[in-house]
Amino acid sequence: MQAILEANMFGHASVSIRYPVPPNPEAWVIPEEPVPEATAHDTAWRNIFALLSAWAERQPGRVRVVHDLAVRWLEQYPRTGINPDVCVLDPAPDEIEDDLSSLCLWKPGHVTPRFCVEVVSQSHPHKDYTSIQERYASMGTPELLVFDPLLYGPRSLGGPVKLQLWRRDTTRMFERVHFGGDPVYSHALDAWLIAEGRELVIAADRAGTQRWLTALEQERAALEQERAKRAELEAELERLRASSNT
Repeated sequence: MQAILEANMFGHASVSIRYPVPPNPEAWVIPEEPVPEATAHDTAWRNIFALLSAWAERQPGRVRVVHDLAVRWLEQYPRTGINPDVCVLDPAPDEIEDDLSSLCLWKPGHVTPRFCVEVVSQSHPHKDYTSIQERYASMGTPELLVFDPLLYGPRSLGGPVKLQLWRRDTTRMFERVHFGGDPVYSHALDAWLIAEGRELVIAADRAGTQRWLTALEQERAALEQERAKRAELEAELERLRASSNT
């Protein structure tokens, strides 16, 4: 076990602890029935899904973004795993184009998701502050973002905070590297993650001026640019007509 001292918001020393987590297959069984979620939860993950999907379309190779896909990594316990709200598959298995019901990491072509997102819900906020990281550590994902847009997290666990980022380092340790409301840089996406109200902004810069857009937002931006060019051209033609009449 390794303990790391760091200053907290009150100026006192707090302790960050790294510890090994043995697999807990009985506790990590994926429920057969989906858990109902509130509309705010759905809105948050859908926005993140749309942003990452548009980004994935621009990436080389077979990069795909999925929602609520069962990820399993213990072949001897096939019912054990987790369903990320959103995750990036890079590369995605061949079955993604047909019908991929679950990602089984012991199968050829099934690799650990590059980036995963959990959106904290009102119905069960404690798990996203206490235990969710243990499954992702066992799975071996490089990065996990826990997004709490409505601050449902319990105060007894240091929350609530908008953003938690967990990262797997070169020693294979899975460590919480960010816990707060400030922007945080994602190595997996090579971008900044910014909490803005109930939405997660993904941007090329910390200030959020170079934002990622969804496919719909890209389409709207292109239409606006086209309208602006047309208006500029019409204004120029009107200017030329006016000058020729003088």
